Amino acid sequence: MMAMLVRRALSSRNAIGFLRRSSVVVVQSRDFSIISSPNLMMVGRDLQFDMSMPDFLRDTRRGFAKGKKSKDDSASGMVDAAPDIGPTVKAAASSQMEAAIDALSRDLTKLRTGRAAPGMLDHIVVETGGVKMPLNHLALVSVLDPKTLSVNPYDPDTVKELEKAIVASPLGLNPKLDGQRLVASIPALTKEHTQAMCKIVTKSSEVVKQSIRRARQKALDTIKKAGSSLPKDEVKRLEKEVDELTKKFVKSAEDMCKSKEKEITEA
Repeated sequence: MMAMLVRRALSSRNAIGFLRRSSVVVVQSRDFSIISSPNLMMVGRDLQFDMSMPDFLRDTRRGFAKGKKSKDDSASGMVDAAPDIGPTVKAAASSQMEAAIDALSRDLTKLRTGRAAPGMLDHIVVETGGVKMPLNHLALVSVLDPKTLSVNPYDPDTVKELEKAIVASPLGLNPKLDGQRLVASIPALTKEHTQAMCKIVTKSSEVVKQSIRRARQKALDTIKKAGSSLPKDEVKRLEKEVDELTKKFVKSAEDMCKSKEKEITEA
């Protein structure tokens, strides 16, 4: 009976505290004796246990100690570097500016000059079989000579629809049927027509430059928002690179428009 009580006492939550508070505890019975001190417990003569602290409690306390961060550790910790937004900002600005240049190129191609060019019919939309499609998806356009275009339909049955669409366009062309193809002569430009075309080119130039400058402003706004996390030298460098990119695309637009004006006036 005494042995059972001792085992229960040792298995209870406060057994460790109970033993440590007692300097020496001696429990005797007919079969064995237990001698307990703050650091030693003996059962019989063969078993010894260090009761200063069980292993699992010691390991747990050490784990907590390892998990703590000292002030020195916090002070010496590395600070995350600010992300490099330069490539992203420049790529976005460049993409927007290139889109503006592409739109300008399409608009200039639509303008008729006194010379034949395969791309001058690309903007024409043809309705065939109840479906609207770009002319260059239905026919091959080629230049026979500086004043004549040839339109060869992939499907000969669409030749009438192609003719109708070309006549209805603002180009002022009147194609003629030549076998299974259409042949369109490019009429000379009148003085009034030439002046009107040049005005359209100038307007297109201004529109594309505005688009390029809007892309520039978006890039600068992005840099400004991130300015608090970037060094001042880095901010200035990015702004300078965006400005250089802007100048490059503006010059490209101006060169394209000057080339088109020359093509119109010298036709």
